[in-house]
Amino acid sequence: IMSRLVERKAVQNIKAAKKYVESMTPEVWDVLEEVIAEHPVLLNRAPTLHRLGIQAFEPVLVEGKAIQVHPLVCHAFNADFDRDQMAVHLPLSAEAQAEARILMLSSNNILSPAHGRPLTTPTQDMVLGAYYLTYSGRDLSATTVEELAKEQKVKGIKRFQTEEEVEFHLESKEVGLQDPIEYRWHGELILTTPGRVIFNTEIERSLQEAVVIGEAGVHTFINRTLSKREIDLFIAELVDRYGAHAIATVLDTIKSLAFTYATQAGITVSKNDIVIPPNKEEILVGYEERVKAKELEYSRGLITEDERHEAIVGIWTQATDEVAEAMQDNLNELNSIYMMANSGARGSFKQIRQLAGMRGLMANPKGEIIERPIKANFMEGLSVLEYFISTHGARKGLADTALRTADSGYLTRRLVDVSQDVIVREADCGAEECVHLPVSGPDGLNKSVVGRIMAETVYKPVKDGKPGKTVLIEKGTDLTMPRLREIIAGLEEYADGATLPVRSVLKCRAETGVCQACYGTFLATGEGTEIGDAVGIIAAQSIGEPGTQLTMRTFHTGGVAGADITHGLPRVVEIFEARNPKGAATLAEIGGRIEIEDSDRGPKVTVLPDALDDSGEPLPEKEYQLPRRARLLVTRGEIVEPGDAFNEGSRSPAELLELRTRAGKGSTETELYLVGEVQKVYKSQGVDIHDKHIELIVRQMLKKVRVIEAGDTSLLPGELADKTKVERENGKLKKKGEQATFEPLILGITKASLATESFLSAASFQETTKVLTDAAIEGKVDHLLGLKENVIIGKLIPAATGLKRYRQIDIGPSDSVPAHLYARPDTEAELLAALEEIGSGDGEGIDLEALGLTFGGEPQHDANGDGMPTDSVEAAEIPEIDSPLDEGSS
Repeated sequence: IMSRLVERKAVQNIKAAKKYVESMTPEVWDVLEEVIAEHPVLLNRAPTLHRLGIQAFEPVLVEGKAIQVHPLVCHAFNADFDRDQMAVHLPLSAEAQAEARILMLSSNNILSPAHGRPLTTPTQDMVLGAYYLTYSGRDLSATTVEELAKEQKVKGIKRFQTEEEVEFHLESKEVGLQDPIEYRWHGELILTTPGRVIFNTEIERSLQEAVVIGEAGVHTFINRTLSKREIDLFIAELVDRYGAHAIATVLDTIKSLAFTYATQAGITVSKNDIVIPPNKEEILVGYEERVKAKELEYSRGLITEDERHEAIVGIWTQATDEVAEAMQDNLNELNSIYMMANSGARGSFKQIRQLAGMRGLMANPKGEIIERPIKANFMEGLSVLEYFISTHGARKGLADTALRTADSGYLTRRLVDVSQDVIVREADCGAEECVHLPVSGPDGLNKSVVGRIMAETVYKPVKDGKPGKTVLIEKGTDLTMPRLREIIAGLEEYADGATLPVRSVLKCRAETGVCQACYGTFLATGEGTEIGDAVGIIAAQSIGEPGTQLTMRTFHTGGVAGADITHGLPRVVEIFEARNPKGAATLAEIGGRIEIEDSDRGPKVTVLPDALDDSGEPLPEKEYQLPRRARLLVTRGEIVEPGDAFNEGSRSPAELLELRTRAGKGSTETELYLVGEVQKVYKSQGVDIHDKHIELIVRQMLKKVRVIEAGDTSLLPGELADKTKVERENGKLKKKGEQATFEPLILGITKASLATESFLSAASFQETTKVLTDAAIEGKVDHLLGLKENVIIGKLIPAATGLKRYRQIDIGPSDSVPAHLYARPDTEAELLAALEEIGSGDGEGIDLEALGLTFGGEPQHDANGDGMPTDSVEAAEIPEIDSPLDEGSS
């Protein structure tokens, strides 16, 4: 600002300019506006839990002292408008500005790096506005005009040709926003509402601005009430069709429309919106009778204390659900609170149940469920005892939240540490192994198959399910959502239970980091990864960021076996630290046929092995005594493999790995089990994460092996070494010499972080003194391959634009400059002709040597240092292997 003021001659010097700026003269604001044009700034909201916590924006000057941000980015920042603070940073250098504009601009960060679907989707008021605008009391797409006219006792339904006509009739109150009308959309008559006409016309208009609509098909008329889920699906569909960049304008259109109509709707919460169902007392009387009957059974000694407790808790849970259902049926669809919950804008029917239904069962401070439910709701008011029972839950909730934040932060830190050196280092590691993932799951398509590279060609099955000759998808193809739908259609009746062979980071053979082919699509852009992408950090952030949403709770349902397994965040930590789980299942140590007998202590399982030992004798049978309340997963006569579970419960990862390896099955099943268990926890809380992030962490946990016999390799017996390193050493000795033998290991993320090659990274994580003394004794060398070690010594990180190839780019014009413009004349005659052309007489008296010119084309000296190059001045990328080793630093 100061230098611009001096340039404009508004002040004499910088000192005067400083005073001028401090005095806040109106001219300063004009200069500021000029300076910030085309200059992005970075906004950051603490805590920065994932990469979308810092984004770049084009600043606009506004009155007032508050930062005004676009409402759609609030979700990514986790920001709301109750005194949240944001830091504003200014990128100064040309490189920093280019990075901010290309990589960090909010309109280029519409997709979430965690699951690859849009994150900047409408929430709260915007959902409510869109719901109100597109609401209709009935399913219009399944109704005919005649049925509707008959029902409303009118001759016909109003018919419109254009949006202007609809808006005119709306303004003159001749038709309501949610009244049924007929509308001509691209030559076809549709039974719809004025609100939906406005919504669809605006969407089509913004799509035409953003993309050439003819290229990708016409926008199909959306003739249904839009809830949060519907809007999200619609936006995801647009991203699939037009790409993320194109839909920024559509999102803006939805935002503006929805805010306008949310304001017009005037939806608010009133005491009278909370309607208690009239049949509530009647419902509760029936359940009281059932509870009395159970108490009677117990007093007669027909059931045990535990069974009585379990039955009563079950009865009251059912009662609460029935009251909630009655309450929901009793609410009018246009009731403000009903609309808020039903649209997905805010709140849920669970909360409305507590306001208008009954509060239901509560837990005591120990976490046990109290048998007597709270039958009152907040509208009726709670009795003193009910109020006291409620306070346990409220207090526990607050304490949990505080503890959860700290635990979740620590988990994120460990995840970042274990995966920080995982960077995409090469195009293809040439891995032969792949994983087979199901095409569909219980919730429809398996989204975790999308965004991967096919490891083998898949053929359309013929009779008996055997592969035919028709290719469904080629090896090496990117698997996208539309392609997955095509494959499922091609598999026909064989789609159920079908699996696809895909590349996975679990099988990547890259020695440092991972390769592009095994990682697949970079979810934040929807395109392939580039060499230098810090995928490890992205994985850690994607898993850690939703950590605070996971529960800490373990409800003890009064001694019911299998119910005391850890859930939520503690379960995720238990898996990633590879601990022996609470309530672990018993695993078969040998394969064979099962025999089961009941004893006083509980079921006894015997495995009768089919295999023979080394001397040809049958193996001895093995007996397992299970706890009395164990729920069996096996039946008499069933055949089991080593590592199969006999009863319900979590499997110990270390034990599973050992048993499966002994049976020659490898580590794939253990890896996929760990991924599945983590996903179970996140899915139970409605959190979406792509499998590849969890796979990347699991890969780091199973990266090391323990050498048993060193053979002729340079390894030591008992040494922990990278699996790829041992396999490489063994590869050298294939023809001659004895290979090393090793056993697979599973390390928890803390141990894996400390076992990393880099001592700087390990020392900055935990146990600093121990790590540094060990490194000094062993004379370790840090090759600076990860991010942390480079940050510690103050070097550029070996990822993204920190790679060496980006440091040697010549910046120049984007169009190549014709070489003849810079060519020097070769003869004196040519020079004289050129001078004559520009009107300098006959060229006599010009001292060529004094000008630094000789006839050979090159200048002798370049006094100003601006001798032009002879080639084009395009930015040239210098291909080079990006390894920090060749920078001469250790």
